Amino acid sequence: MRILVAGGAGYIGSVVVEQLVAQGHEVTVLDNLSKGHRAAVDPLARFVQGDVRSLDSLRGVLSAHPVEAVMHFCASSLVGESVEKPLDYYENNVFGGLNLVRAMVEAGVKHLIFSSTAATYGEPEEIPLVENSPVHPTSPYGETKLAFERLLHWAAGAHDLRYVSLRYFNACGASEKYGEDHDPETHLIPIILQVPLGKRDKVTVFGLDYPTRDGSCVRDYIHVLDLARAHILALEALAGDSTLTEKIYNLGNGEGHTVLEVIKAAEVVVGQPIAYQPIARRAGDPAVLIASAEAIRRDLGWQPEHRELESIIRSAWQWHRRHPNGYEE
Repeated sequence: MRILVAGGAGYIGSVVVEQLVAQGHEVTVLDNLSKGHRAAVDPLARFVQGDVRSLDSLRGVLSAHPVEAVMHFCASSLVGESVEKPLDYYENNVFGGLNLVRAMVEAGVKHLIFSSTAATYGEPEEIPLVENSPVHPTSPYGETKLAFERLLHWAAGAHDLRYVSLRYFNACGASEKYGEDHDPETHLIPIILQVPLGKRDKVTVFGLDYPTRDGSCVRDYIHVLDLARAHILALEALAGDSTLTEKIYNLGNGEGHTVLEVIKAAEVVVGQPIAYQPIARRAGDPAVLIASAEAIRRDLGWQPEHRELESIIRSAWQWHRRHPNGYEE
C-alpha cells in the first residue's frame, strides 16, 4: 500500500514508518523537522521536507507521490505551551489538519489514521476512560485535537472520507532503531533516564498528595511498538472493510502506574538509585488517567505485547544508552 505519513520524523511516527516499511508498504514521510529528526526516518521510506500548514506543499507531495492512505502525526503537543501559545496550536493542529484533509479530498485519498490523544477527555469523570466518556478538554492542546476529530466527522459525511482516530495515553519505550528525542523533554520515562545518563541531577515529581496508593499521579503507559501495531491494524481495517467509515479507539494497557512506581522500576532497570524531588502539583493534572482499550481489542484484535513496565523502560534505556545525545543533529 502507498502511504503518506505526515509527521513521520517524530517519535511515534518514526516507529510507525519503521514497521510499515518492514511489512513492505511504500511510505512517503512528510515532516518540517521542527520537532522531528531526519535521522529518525527509516532509509527505506521516501522523505519530503514540508509543512501541513502549506496547502501548496501538500498538493505537491500528493501529486508527485500518489498515495492510498494517510497517517497524520503532525501536531504541537505540549499542554503547558498550548496554554501560553493557543494561536500556534490552532494554526498547526487545526489549520494544518484542515489543509491535509483538503489536499486528500482533492487528490481522491479516502483513508486517514489520526494520532489523537487522551487529552480530549480533560478531567475524567470515570475510570477507566471509554470512547464515549465525556470530552471536556482542559488545554488548547486537547481542544485542538478534539476540534480536528470533529472536523473529520463532518468531512467524512461530505467527502466520502473514512478515518480511524486513535486516542492514546502515555507513549513510551523504543524500538531497536528509534526512540524519544525531544527538546525540551517532557515525558516522564526519558526524564527519569536522564539522571543515570548524567544529564540531570534529579527528577521533579509534581505532587505527592493525590488520592492514590503513594500520593503521586497514576498514568497508563503504552509501548510505542504497540501503538504502531494499532495504527497498522486500523489502516488494514479501513482498507479491508468498506462498512467502516469513522471510528474512535482508545489505546492503553488498561492499568496504571504511579510516578514513584515508574521511578522504582527504572532503578531496577538501570541498577542504581534515581534521585527525585517532590514539588507542588501542576494545575490541571488529574490524579488518575487509565484507558479502557476493549473496543479496539474486540473490533481489530489488537493486544498490547509489551505490558510489563520494566520491559518498557528497558527498551527505552537501551536506546538512550546507544544515543545519549539523541539523534545528534
